[in-house]
Amino acid sequence: MSRGMTLIEITLVISVLVTLISASLYVVGGYKEWKLGSAAAVELRRVYNAQRTYLAENPTENATTLTASKVIPYLSDGATSLPTVENMDGIDLAIRVDVVPPIILDGAGSTYDPSGSSDDGLWDVGRY
Repeated sequence: MSRGMTLIEITLVISVLVTLISASLYVVGGYKEWKLGSAAAVELRRVYNAQRTYLAENPTENATTLTASKVIPYLSDGATSLPTVENMDGIDLAIRVDVVPPIILDGAGSTYDPSGSSDDGLWDVGRY
């Protein structure tokens, strides 16, 4: 009786390994998308809290007149500039502060939210 592996057995083992590797790469890609969306939501919530604090201290001010210079002093970490968020392609995007809650702007000036939901907490403030 031979103790070696047949060509069919080796092919089967290699096929299983390739399938497992491709499945893990797919899962890791989904995790990266979730991580970016979650990080963007954290930054938006920081800006949202700064907006609310500013408006609470300046009750006659309208939210549409908010600017970065008005909101920055109220950011929780003492930042000297508005945070940016990284999109799915690795490009930094700006946060619009003259709307409440704040939104992420893509390069063309439109709202950026690849999650497809405006209140899921990914790429947005979430339910508030």
